[in-house]
Amino acid sequence: MNRLCVGFLLFLACRALVPTEAATPNFLIITVDDMNCDSVGAFGCKLAETTPAIDRFAARSMRFQHAHVQVGNCYPSRNVMLSGRYPHNTGVEGFYQVKDADYPHLVDLMKGAGYFVGIRGKVSHSTPYQPYAWDADLTVIDGQTQDMKNAESYYRSTKRGIELADQQGKPFCLNVNISDPHKPFYATGKKSETIPDPNVPSRVFTPDEVPIPGFLFDHPDVRRELAQYYSSVRRADDCFAAVMNALQESGQEQETVVIFLSDHGMPLPFAKTALWNHSTRTPLMVRWPGVTKPGSVNETEMVSAVDLTPTIVDIVGIDPPDGFDGRSFAPVLHGQSQLDREMVYKIYNENSGGNRSPMRSVQSKRFGYLFNPWSDGKRVFKTATQGTLTYRAMNEMAKSDPLIAQRLALFQHGVPEEFYDYENDPDALHNLIDDPAYTDELKRHRQAMQQFMEQSGDPILPVFLNRDDDDARSEYVDQVQAQSDARRSNRKNPKPRQNQKLFSMSTPTLSQTGDTVSVEIHHDLPRSLSGQTFHVTLKDASGKRIERVLRTASGAGTIEVSFTIDSSVKTDSVSVSAFVGEEFSNNLLHRTEGPVKLIR
Repeated sequence: MNRLCVGFLLFLACRALVPTEAATPNFLIITVDDMNCDSVGAFGCKLAETTPAIDRFAARSMRFQHAHVQVGNCYPSRNVMLSGRYPHNTGVEGFYQVKDADYPHLVDLMKGAGYFVGIRGKVSHSTPYQPYAWDADLTVIDGQTQDMKNAESYYRSTKRGIELADQQGKPFCLNVNISDPHKPFYATGKKSETIPDPNVPSRVFTPDEVPIPGFLFDHPDVRRELAQYYSSVRRADDCFAAVMNALQESGQEQETVVIFLSDHGMPLPFAKTALWNHSTRTPLMVRWPGVTKPGSVNETEMVSAVDLTPTIVDIVGIDPPDGFDGRSFAPVLHGQSQLDREMVYKIYNENSGGNRSPMRSVQSKRFGYLFNPWSDGKRVFKTATQGTLTYRAMNEMAKSDPLIAQRLALFQHGVPEEFYDYENDPDALHNLIDDPAYTDELKRHRQAMQQFMEQSGDPILPVFLNRDDDDARSEYVDQVQAQSDARRSNRKNPKPRQNQKLFSMSTPTLSQTGDTVSVEIHHDLPRSLSGQTFHVTLKDASGKRIERVLRTASGAGTIEVSFTIDSSVKTDSVSVSAFVGEEFSNNLLHRTEGPVKLIR
């Protein structure tokens, strides 16, 4: 064999080792819960060996130095990620369900594009209401709910999701949500004193070796809690490794876009349930075989969680629906730049207990401006981080330490406005709001906040424009708190458990454009319900309503509803949803069928 042939064969062999962009890639979106960006080794963690598996992934992916989530707590943060919309445009501002959402979720968009969509963990936190249209809840396997702190269970869930997609002949879009380092931390919890934690991390850290974040303080209880936290970070890393092992064993790693991030900062004071730098900065990494450069670090672009779904939609080639607040950063993954994205907009409204403490922040790569209408010198901030060892230690130390007392006062009562130079003060210790040296930058960030509010329709805009009026700010917070209280009061009278036997629904599998989609609803309503209204809705592949028909029925029988598919329907498939009852918020049963593929 001559040298030319040998050289050509070597070229082909090397070419085969270079991953190429898949035409229809799979997606594996992996999140960790309550983890600071700087807890990851690849993002500069000061404690060695916290995240060896995630660091190996960083060496094979593109990581973003200026990535943020929008919200400092879980439920609304995850809804931003998977909707591409700010909380005031989804209605999910706290920990409650929005029953009749009128916008497409990532699930709807990906199912419409022919994907199998599955989720593991955080199921109720990831969509506007439950149950949603996931093809599979991978938190439950063969009738058994998986241990949310067990690494092997994440392997099983990921493997099952990939297998189910293969059985249906579809690419997969899996959202695997790792519980750690959310509380309870490793070796804590109600039974920890009598029963050892069965899910032991591959590395357990001790109080004497953990670093103290600059926004906290040194104290034995703080060290003890940080050791528990970092051990839980390592357990999250173990779970991540298990997920990646399942992907690798499937043989589909080179056809899969893997996205990794945290939903917000650590569950300790001055991080979670706030909008400072450490509250929202997330260790975003993307591995797109054949596209992203392994080990690359983007230090120039600002991206955020509201951009996640628009980016996935762009990669797949789906026509983006109207109403996205975010935009695709897929060009950045290709090594290009994005224009007019110097800042991100961040939002906080309500904690899991329904306590409203509205905040807004606009952040550039260097500076951060915060507007806190809740702060009036009287209100006390309420958050889950007040149940921590660290918060209790802060309360005790404040009695004798003036500096700790100042920090406690800021945490409990806040101030209406804050401005920080995060490049030189990443821990937000020095509020520059009254420093004349920063007048121009402060003005620029205030103007940017107003622009974000105007463009997104944030209802807090009038309060911001009148921010110097203490009474106006306080009146607004009173108003939204009253709305939260009323909503929670309604929860005390929940609707009865849904009866799955009330009706079933059938639709065709295919339909010709210009023809009709015929739906049959077979109902068996007990006498006690008398006449009931069936709301039957045709939706396009993005989940947008095309037409709704109401029918009244009682007893046992069949309702037939037909929808005409005209040229205005641009998607390749439709679905049909139906519920029985006067309104969705107290429906007796809700079902969805589809997709019905359209032949053009």
